[in-house]
Amino acid sequence: MAGEDTTTRRAELAAALRDIEDAGSKNDLIAAIDRALAVAAPMGDADTIESAARAYGKAADQCEHEVVPAIRDAAHKKIKGSWEGLASAKATDIINAAGRTANLMTQAFRSGRKALHRLADDIGKAQEADKPARETLIRARTMLGGEDGFFDGLVEKDAEEAEKERARAIAKDAAEDRHRAAVTADDAARAAARELNKLAAEAGAGKLTGKGLSPVDRMMLAEASTVGETEDHRKYNEILSANDLERSSARLNRMSPAERAEFQRMLDGADSAEQQAYVMKALAAGHDMDSLREFNQKIDGMDEAWLRRHLDPVVAENDLYGNLDTNKADNAFQGQGWTQGGDGKEGSCVASSTVHARAMVDPVYALELTGGPSGQEESGAAFRRRLIDEQHRVHEDGDGVNSGWFGTGPPEGMDDEGWSEVADNELNSPTGSDYERRDLGSADARRGALPEIEQAVAEGKPVPIKTVGPDGAHALVITAQEGNMLQVHNPWGYSTWVSEDEFVNGKLGDASDGRFPDATGAHIPR
Repeated sequence: MAGEDTTTRRAELAAALRDIEDAGSKNDLIAAIDRALAVAAPMGDADTIESAARAYGKAADQCEHEVVPAIRDAAHKKIKGSWEGLASAKATDIINAAGRTANLMTQAFRSGRKALHRLADDIGKAQEADKPARETLIRARTMLGGEDGFFDGLVEKDAEEAEKERARAIAKDAAEDRHRAAVTADDAARAAARELNKLAAEAGAGKLTGKGLSPVDRMMLAEASTVGETEDHRKYNEILSANDLERSSARLNRMSPAERAEFQRMLDGADSAEQQAYVMKALAAGHDMDSLREFNQKIDGMDEAWLRRHLDPVVAENDLYGNLDTNKADNAFQGQGWTQGGDGKEGSCVASSTVHARAMVDPVYALELTGGPSGQEESGAAFRRRLIDEQHRVHEDGDGVNSGWFGTGPPEGMDDEGWSEVADNELNSPTGSDYERRDLGSADARRGALPEIEQAVAEGKPVPIKTVGPDGAHALVITAQEGNMLQVHNPWGYSTWVSEDEFVNGKLGDASDGRFPDATGAHIPR
């Protein structure tokens, strides 16, 4: 049966509708109607989904009215009166983190309830609209009777032609109704998947299961952020992604007792939760104990601003999230952008976007670029030299084309095979995922790939994409998702936001300068 998933159902009904409109003969029209009838009805039990939504709502109420007040009471009445000095400060930090975590948990349950309620409502509407439309299609098919034989098709009477056209009109309206219902179901399913996948990825502490970590350790590490103005701002800039939490836990559990004890001493000796989180992120990125020890020494004692500047290529500013559809943010270190060729003029967009993506998931790699051999450098000019050298290395690894006589000039592009090679080579180790190229040659293909792309970035795995236009091709990286918006890094040195609709319908011009609007490929982690 065609249409086992919502995106395929939507595409099949769109194709069947076109066939009904274009059918020349009676037999062609019968085949087109049969194609529309072969698509399954929207699936799902709205009542069961609604029941799950109510359970989420109940959990949110319990969190808001029981857990949050208890933490607030501990913070204001008990801790301050019983602990003093540094211990009190530490306890206050923990209580504050617990309060933020409880508030976010309440918000997550409410968001889950809203997503499931909307899904149940839309699935019910789609099923309600689809059933009579399907029955009407069956009536149109019955009007046509059996297929014409060879000689029947040679002569077509006016009455038969009129009946065929009447059946076509009825079938067309019914197929349009079925397609609208399929669009409703597909949009609802993708929206629910997007929101629930993101909520699951944000449930950080539960993914941190490494041996030797206390519940407080897990909460503080999962909650550590590069910035802390508001709870939402902290959430958007958490240091450890869902993938980091799971991979660091797995690696911690595989350590020998001696290694685990040494690693725990690193965490215990850190000056801040942020330092601890970056060490955990380095562990998740696959670095051995020697590398972790050296990295920890380089960042030891550094304040939050220094850590953010050296280790995070992308930091979400407050106003960026106030107006997602218009804002751009420069991605720079000491005034030098994370820009291809340093100034955007080289044709090294594939290599440059890949370097940026790797720096996002591997803080040791990021520090090598920003801080140099000592890890302490603050020079934008020195960063530029190291960045260009690294971009050129990746360009050569992908057999990129160079300009000039005998290919001795600056980079001038890379083919899809080289792009696939460098995407997997550079991002496999720090993320633990094999990156697989997906052709996105149509709106349906892009729409179908969106749930996987959004789940990947929600888990902390950047997704490289290829965009094309009249002037050729360009490489970008999808780095985050919020609602129906995608954050995209352009290796010209900035990040911006595009909508799902813009991604699906070839309108990504805002992510560059208008020349490369159509996404035709992506490397998606398996």
